[in-house]
Amino acid sequence: MDYLDVRRVPDAVTVQLEDSWVSLLQHGEERWQQQGIEVLTEFREGQQAISLSAPGMAVLRVALRWRQPVSSRLRFLGDHWDRGYGDLEWRGLVPERLLPWYFLTFNGQETHGYGVKTGARAICFWQVDASGVTLWLDVRNGGAGVELGERVLPVAEIVSREGRSGESAFQAARAFCSQLCERPVLPKQPVYGSNNWYYAYGNSSHREILADTKLLAELAPNQENRPYMVIDDGWQLCSLSSYNGGPWRQGNYLFPDMGRLAGEMREMGVRPGIWMRPLLTLEKVPAEWILKVEHRSQNNVGLVLDPSQPAVLEHVQEDICCLHDWGFELIKHDFSTYDLFGRWGFQMGAQLTEPGWHFADRSRTSAEIILSFYRAIAEASADSVIIGCNTIGHLSAGLFELQRTGDDTSGREWERTRFMGINTLAFRMPQHNTFFAADADCVGLTNQIPWELNQRWLDLLARSGTPLFVSAAPDAVGPAQREALIQAFTLAAQERIPAEPLDWLDTTCPASWQLDGQTTQYDWYEANGVRLY
Repeated sequence: MDYLDVRRVPDAVTVQLEDSWVSLLQHGEERWQQQGIEVLTEFREGQQAISLSAPGMAVLRVALRWRQPVSSRLRFLGDHWDRGYGDLEWRGLVPERLLPWYFLTFNGQETHGYGVKTGARAICFWQVDASGVTLWLDVRNGGAGVELGERVLPVAEIVSREGRSGESAFQAARAFCSQLCERPVLPKQPVYGSNNWYYAYGNSSHREILADTKLLAELAPNQENRPYMVIDDGWQLCSLSSYNGGPWRQGNYLFPDMGRLAGEMREMGVRPGIWMRPLLTLEKVPAEWILKVEHRSQNNVGLVLDPSQPAVLEHVQEDICCLHDWGFELIKHDFSTYDLFGRWGFQMGAQLTEPGWHFADRSRTSAEIILSFYRAIAEASADSVIIGCNTIGHLSAGLFELQRTGDDTSGREWERTRFMGINTLAFRMPQHNTFFAADADCVGLTNQIPWELNQRWLDLLARSGTPLFVSAAPDAVGPAQREALIQAFTLAAQERIPAEPLDWLDTTCPASWQLDGQTTQYDWYEANGVRLY
């Protein structure tokens, strides 16, 4: 059966302080203590709740270890810190491999799941070796230890699921993700439409957005579920080639009246959407609002705000309220994981960020501060749909309706779309409608991408049941493209059975998919094979 039993009390609990490691001693069934540190491993309704107290100390991590033989025949699938980077895959036993948040095992017949529930107060990852399983609970505050004082921290809740006879690995993964997130927040209707980024790349205007809106309205026949037209980066007051932050309460000279633009878009029959980067600004703000580290903004332009400060959260909420009050019905917020940690997800590793720095409020973990930040955005959005991009899915689940689950696709290089988009669609599909609506990113419909490849990507997204966004360059939309887009938007506007990647156990780029009960094969490769981009 090969089930790894993490439902039982761990065999060892270790705590990492800023200057030492402390091995805790077990007292009774669920209590671990040493040097004033206490960890509780309490069983509640089939899950194990972990809590930590460490008065007067700065704690970095807690490690729980279950010793047991692990079969070499197992294959493993993990998640990612934030979004996928084309690197999600089933693999054999790799002891040093980090498995963020949860992992699945497959023995050829059953698929078992192990993880922490969404909304944890730590940033968590697993490791599995031939001798057992380790769960790391990163409770740091930035790159330094958290100072809890007298507070008891509810760190995480551990959940596992034994696979069932007859279910596929994909079905087991979806069922397990449903256990990890008990109360997802989902959009009221399927989300689809256009986003101007992958053909405009920031070069746009009020007039050009209205032209995009007109085209979208013509191509989307469903009158009960109208599409979204999302204005991406380039509209804001300080939009430069080297800077894409705020302020966010005024457009630039090409976007003179954002409220009027949203109204005109709505009159044309689409739902207005907009992009923003909430934690980067050129505004003159109080010094205590600024994150006191050197590695933050790209090209060292702009100030990164510290969301551990209540005044900063109020400021971000006012920005979100402004976008909502202009009339934008979808708000996409971006870059916050990079702005906070100074690294992209594929660079984070076990360290997550540079050591030594901390938020202004050292009494809370990074995960707690991020949760408060996400919650503030969700509350301020009112009835606007929120999509997080470069956000941490395991912390945004239950707060945001949509999540961009992978790194950028492209309107310039097909290979980037193949590598990033198809991988994240397949391997984050278990989270679709169990955590949030999972957006694998856009179809970059331009003359630089072969239409026959984009047509396949468009077809898969439209039939997958996930959000569909298309960046359609006006000069790339001929009769064939118009017909395909009308069909795709018609499909995407309706509720669909989530697509299942049938060959995901054997490849990082699934070609065989079950769509609406039928098997469909796709060829994802250019005539000369994989290109470097």
